[in-house]
Amino acid sequence: MTKAGWIAATLFMASAITIQAHAADVKIGVIYPLTGNAASAGQSAKDAVELGVEIVNRGYPELKAMPLGATVGLPNLGGAKIVLVLADHQGNPQVGQQQTLRLITQDQVVAMLGSYHSSVSLVATAAAERQGIPFLVADSVALNITTRGFKWTFRSGPIAPDFAKAYTEFLTDLKKSGKKIDTIAIVNENTDYGSSVAASILEAAKAANINVAAQIPYNANSSDVSAQVLQLKTAKPDAVIFISYTADTILYFKTMKNLDYLPSIIIGDDAGFSDPTFIPNVGDLAQGAVNRSAFDIGKPGSNSYIINEMFKAKFNRDLDDTSARWMQGFFVLADAINRAGSTEPDKIQAALKATNLTADQLMIGYRGVKFDESGQNTLSATYLIQLQGKQYVSVWPEDRATAKFAYPMKGWNK
Repeated sequence: MTKAGWIAATLFMASAITIQAHAADVKIGVIYPLTGNAASAGQSAKDAVELGVEIVNRGYPELKAMPLGATVGLPNLGGAKIVLVLADHQGNPQVGQQQTLRLITQDQVVAMLGSYHSSVSLVATAAAERQGIPFLVADSVALNITTRGFKWTFRSGPIAPDFAKAYTEFLTDLKKSGKKIDTIAIVNENTDYGSSVAASILEAAKAANINVAAQIPYNANSSDVSAQVLQLKTAKPDAVIFISYTADTILYFKTMKNLDYLPSIIIGDDAGFSDPTFIPNVGDLAQGAVNRSAFDIGKPGSNSYIINEMFKAKFNRDLDDTSARWMQGFFVLADAINRAGSTEPDKIQAALKATNLTADQLMIGYRGVKFDESGQNTLSATYLIQLQGKQYVSVWPEDRATAKFAYPMKGWNK
């Protein structure tokens, strides 16, 4: 071989090796509750994130408004594909911590996504912080997840005070319209999630001059909630706000029917109320229940509509708020990795800090994604939906409403 030919061949081989290196799979670790009291929500989140991976890896021209929607793989990493490395945290913080460490140290993931339970996210993000690995919290809402001065934790969704403010503003609007809203009750599971949201609601209610007749904490693994329902029946609040996971939410509705207790308004703080098993199990008992959501299917041609059609074709159901927040969190993380053009943790961290997505680049109803110094998205948002028939419809605020708020709730009364 001539010298020139040898140089050309060497350059070609080096180029091929570079392309191959750039196109290596990018591993993201994900921890879900695939067993335990929120297993169905975890499975739904898993379905949503896996569809998100399919969208990024394959590319869909109709999603060109979204970063990585129309391209194939991660363009800035030579078209590299994303691979998920999954773990089940079982709703157990200790397991979540252990699985996060395993994914980082053994599976060598470049970033983490999780976790549903706030109690799990608290310890899992701490583990990732010590390892210097970015952790994108897709949906856990406890305020203290992003108030500890961590540098590697980012949260794309709203937080407990956002929901508390929405609930009290909604109730204040109802009172102004002539509805009887003199007292409310708060029923919360007693881990970090329920306690954090309950504390935020108590604070917001005080600021809004709304009297809290009772706050009832309980164990989410309870097999009997008759005592709690009887407390509500005695307190006679005009509205009850539930902060509950799936199994306990279903148990509450069945118990309320058995004890013939139905307040005029029930508000659910997402979680069990958004679980895909909620409507099939107790939808006929919960007619008129209000829930919070940042996701709406939207108009034909919108990002949310297109992706919901894809999800429905694959899983035979619509996206719910929880699964949509997981998917959006994944898209935010994937976009940052692509902009980083690297799998080095510090470069991904810098790209996350520089995130500045607008509403039209998303598939959920946030105003955008932009993180503050604590890692919290300052542009997240939420609105209220109501179960009418077999599906939820948007009822508040007015500019997001697609149906009129039904009052009082029907529950199981036909």
